[in-house]
Amino acid sequence: MVVACFLPENIYSQGDNSGRLNINAESLQNADHRIDERTRVIRNVTLNGSVVNILLTAGKILAGIAGKSSAMIADGVHSLSDLATDFIVVFFIGISGKERDRDHQYGHGKFETFATMLISFALIAVGIGIFWSAGEKVINSLKGIIIEQPGMIALYAAIVSIISKEGLFWYTKLAGQKVNSQVLVANAWHHRSDVFSSIGTALGISGAIFLGEKWRILDPVAGIIVSLFILRVAVRIAGPSIRELLEGSLPAEARNDISEIITGTKGVECFHNLRTRKIGESVAVDVHIKVDSKMSVEASHEIATEIEERIKERFGTRSHIGIHIEPYYGQKSC
Repeated sequence: MVVACFLPENIYSQGDNSGRLNINAESLQNADHRIDERTRVIRNVTLNGSVVNILLTAGKILAGIAGKSSAMIADGVHSLSDLATDFIVVFFIGISGKERDRDHQYGHGKFETFATMLISFALIAVGIGIFWSAGEKVINSLKGIIIEQPGMIALYAAIVSIISKEGLFWYTKLAGQKVNSQVLVANAWHHRSDVFSSIGTALGISGAIFLGEKWRILDPVAGIIVSLFILRVAVRIAGPSIRELLEGSLPAEARNDISEIITGTKGVECFHNLRTRKIGESVAVDVHIKVDSKMSVEASHEIATEIEERIKERFGTRSHIGIHIEPYYGQKSC
């Protein structure tokens, strides 16, 4: 005979201790406040970045046209892709910050993960595009086609872009780390990819201007190197988001922490069938634990509640936890 107990998120309100109910209500209010604040920070940081991207996109494309620099025009298009990902972040973060509903009973956290994956795909597209364009220029140059010398205005635009986007990278990355937002950190790396692109553009333009006609090939060569950096960053961002969307388990370190919490709880004889996954910034944990077969339902419930409290203390109050209780008869294996 198996006794099962699944704990809903509002389990604390079912206790007979009124103090526990008050603590639960307060913790939930604090959690909701943190979610609202987190969404606000992500939206504001992204919108601030959008303003910078709009100015840089217009400025670099105009400088590329005026300075006769195809590299600078391509760099401007790259900034336009940054602007597109800003809109993706603003759109999806508004959804991911919503409370759970009938159609999304585990919340909307994976919308943020999906947005992160879209940004990584956008980076891959940008990297391939820059590689293709620069490769064509290298081939044409080797065939004897002369690459046109760019003007100084294009070089100035590249320098302004490097300084602006590096500042935007750190501003966005630090904010993302502060509120634990993978989509904001991913967007920060998209800003950094623009820095790489502008560095390559600046080197190429400088070589074309100051080293003479035969060195103009430096522009597209630098573009190829930059594109490889961008692709590397894109793959690093794509991996975790795709893994999460495919229901990958939490890292071994996190699973070990959960195991230690369970085995360290008094009254737990053993456990099995531990399953974990990530849902945006939250985690989901399902596990079967065994307690003394003669233990009362109330006592076993308190053990499960203690485990839930400790896991939420470690991984956040919005963790989704399901604990299945089974009787232990002294068998060797769990």
